[in-house]
Amino acid sequence: MSMHSFSDRRIQSFFPVALASLLVLGIVQLVLDNLKSNQSYIFRQFGKLSDERNRLPIVILPEDRIEEGCNVFEGTWTWDNVSYPLYAEESCPYLVKQVTCQKNGRSDSFYKNWRWQPSECNLPRFDALKLLEMLRGKRLMFVGDSVQRAQFESMVCLVQSVIPEGKKSLQRVPPMKIFKAEEFDASIEYYWAPFIVESISDHATNHTVLKRLVKLDSVLNHGKHWQGVDFLVFESYVWWMHNPLINATYGSPEDVQEYNVTTAYRLAMETWATWLESKINPLTQKVFFMSMSPTHLWNWEWKPGTGSDGNCFNELYPIQGPYWGTGSSLEIMNIVHDVLQKLKINVTLLNITQLSEYRKDAHTSVYGERKGKLLTKEQRANPKSFADCIHWCLPGVPDAWNEILYAYLLRSYQNFA
Repeated sequence: MSMHSFSDRRIQSFFPVALASLLVLGIVQLVLDNLKSNQSYIFRQFGKLSDERNRLPIVILPEDRIEEGCNVFEGTWTWDNVSYPLYAEESCPYLVKQVTCQKNGRSDSFYKNWRWQPSECNLPRFDALKLLEMLRGKRLMFVGDSVQRAQFESMVCLVQSVIPEGKKSLQRVPPMKIFKAEEFDASIEYYWAPFIVESISDHATNHTVLKRLVKLDSVLNHGKHWQGVDFLVFESYVWWMHNPLINATYGSPEDVQEYNVTTAYRLAMETWATWLESKINPLTQKVFFMSMSPTHLWNWEWKPGTGSDGNCFNELYPIQGPYWGTGSSLEIMNIVHDVLQKLKINVTLLNITQLSEYRKDAHTSVYGERKGKLLTKEQRANPKSFADCIHWCLPGVPDAWNEILYAYLLRSYQNFA
């Protein structure tokens, strides 16, 4: 047999083997492609298991645990320019101009470097990845006015740096803002409701400030957006305090009457409480209520006997020692306490009022906005008329509120787990 015919036979014998191999490889590729498809039953079942294994476990460390009986709301502000601020103003693109005080011209940065230190325990160090893991597949929503919006923006800034570009987004869907962390299927949201109950001021941007009319018995339109949210954080105070009287309806929408603000506030809170009891599932949802955010409108309150008639403008340091200003209403605090006590479901009160009372130095003052525009040079020169002693600079005091909220979320996760 010639060498040429022997070679032909070898080629012919290898051809079926090669063809079969190609067929097998093709079938394997098709199977793999099908497994990768979201339509594949196998992928849906076992892919989920793989995702579960790839998740970072939430490890609750000893320093993450708030000691039982420790009141985290009693303490002092401690200077800490090593660990604070927890993020840089310029590194968070989600802040509105109202709170970016340094960008708006504030020269000092002391207000960023104070850490809230409870008297009898320590707050856990904020861990953005732990929070996002706790929020995996869930929604956290802040409900309230522009003070509450600042807490929402603070929380977004605290977590956004650990999320890769392209995996995070902020949508404005009035009256909401929705920040999404794609890889965690999690959202941090804000819902504009300055009175919690419905009012003629419920438009997110075009809302009346002076002529306020509140529907004290109505929350259903808002509630449609709150229903099913895993973590709800409510706040409502400053908008009630414009005048001692407020126009409102209760029952007939045509019957507008003038109510004492504290009476109206109690009726509104009771309407909100009724909604909670009928719509919240305490097994799957957690509700928090932020106590009032204090104002610092008159510096004679923390500088008694000086004859001064200024406000928070040019204040550089926190108040030392006991202090309670007229910007915080004890009557409103008592109403909140009463309503929460009577609730048939558990709502956690985060009493941030006293700790925030000390921070006369941390307001936006003349380094913010009025009617959507930054103050002019002439307006800044007149702080008595134009300083904003209601809203807070960021980074700043609302970060401490979120550190406390984070501690409570950790505690509830730990107890649930």
